[in-house]
Order: sequence, then C-alpha cells, then structure tokens
Amino acid sequence: MGKQSVKVVLCGPPHSGKSCLREGLKQAIRRIPGAPYPYVITANPDGEGSWFSDTYQRNVEEATQYKTAYKTNFTLEFAASRAQWVRDCSEPLVLVDVGGKIDEKNQLIMQHATHAVILSNNMNKVPEWQEFCSKLNLKIIAIIYSDYEGVADCIESESTILKGSVHYLERGEDASSRPMVQALAKLLVHLSSGWGI
Repeated sequence: MGKQSVKVVLCGPPHSGKSCLREGLKQAIRRIPGAPYPYVITANPDGEGSWFSDTYQRNVEEATQYKTAYKTNFTLEFAASRAQWVRDCSEPLVLVDVGGKIDEKNQLIMQHATHAVILSNNMNKVPEWQEFCSKLNLKIIAIIYSDYEGVADCIESESTILKGSVHYLERGEDASSRPMVQALAKLLVHLSSGWGI
C-alpha cells in the first residue's frame, strides 16, 4: 500500500494573499533538497492559475488579459470538477488554492484534502475557518496573519500549529525567502516525507 498524498488547502478570507503565498511556497519547496514537487491545484475560478505569477513578472498586461479570459463563475459544476481533481491526485504533496468563502462549493473541494493552512488578513475571521476545516476533518497545520502593511514576518509558535504572520504578499513580489514561507515549506516537506502529523 502506497503512502497517502498530503493535500494541503490554502484557505481563508478573500484578499488575504493565498495565491501569492502559494507561489512563494512552491518556489521555497523546490529549493529544499529531496523535497517532492509541490503540485498545485487552482480550485477557485479567479483566473489565476499556477502560471499567473511567472507571467505577471514578465508582462503585467498580458497576465491581466489571460486572467480575465480564464476567469469563470464559481458554479457547483466547477467546484465538482475541482473536487474530483483533489480527490484523484496522487502526487506526494498537493497545494490546493481555494476561494475565500465558507460555502458548499469550497466544502465540496476541501473535503478531499488532508490538511489546511489558514491565511487571513483579519484574525477575527480565523475561528469560522477553523470550524469549517474541523467539520471537514482537516488537520490545521498553520494559522498565519497576512500583514500587508508589515515589513517583516513573525513566527510565534512552531509547536502543534505553526502560527505567526507573513508580510506584504503582493503579486510580482518573491515571497519564497520570507521566514514564515520557509518555515511552512519545511513543515510541508516534513509532512509529505511521512514523518509528520
């Protein structure tokens, strides 16, 4: 019997920087020797696939045009197709970027994941996301404050749940060397190596 995939949902309120975190994590994980490839599933219809960050850095106008073209409505059909992608993916480490709403569509998608990272620009909204993840039996491995105006990351705890803040998640900015992103990348690699939680 093979090892189970580690399928980590990046969730939390809208405009918290989930797609920017996803890209930073992907780059940070790829620099860790022996780490599995971080397979990304974009499970929100905002048009920002895993291609977006690279394209945005090269040509903002082109990236914006493609994003507009790929943007679609968040229908139950869309959610069901992404849920199937998450369920059927057997890569060792999967990052699932979901939209910023607690609803039946994200429930469909997230139910097939194993773990959750909550990223929030408003810490008052964290308890409702914790409850949502708990209902879906997702192990919350990190709760991170997205501090857009901040100038440095802060790691408060790495014991049972990684907690702290990440600063200035902005499109086109490389977040891969930020301390919080690096700590989370190491945690994900640890989990996917079969040693962790």
